[in-house]
Amino acid sequence: MLKTEQLEEQIMKVLDANDVCAFGTVDGNRPKIRYMVLFHEGLTVYLATNSRTDKVDELRENANVFVLTGYDGTPTSEIVQMEATAKLCTDNRLREKLWNDELSRWFDGPHDPEYVVLELEPTRIEYIKGEAEPQVWQK
Repeated sequence: MLKTEQLEEQIMKVLDANDVCAFGTVDGNRPKIRYMVLFHEGLTVYLATNSRTDKVDELRENANVFVLTGYDGTPTSEIVQMEATAKLCTDNRLREKLWNDELSRWFDGPHDPEYVVLELEPTRIEYIKGEAEPQVWQK
């Protein structure tokens, strides 16, 4: 078993190494998954999206979300599975901080009113390395 600080470091290492994740919301009583670009600070995950998307509507009804990242097709993959609570952020400092040229495909700039950031606060994270037993971080 990893100590909490070591486990957090391993989780952040996986988040650093992966810029895409599978992001799950709840639509009514059904899960809905899509790929999204992943940003993070520590264990907090940020996802950029359009305020007019289904996922934003789904989060207004149910803020419980799921993130999966890290699988690279090999038996030694390091995988992070995160249960989190999401909130919509329109804070200009955060939007400017996360802005990059890739986002200009969808938005006119960091102050585009349709550009919002989803802030995900983890409540439970499973870290899996290869075939080892999952290590669980819990808030």
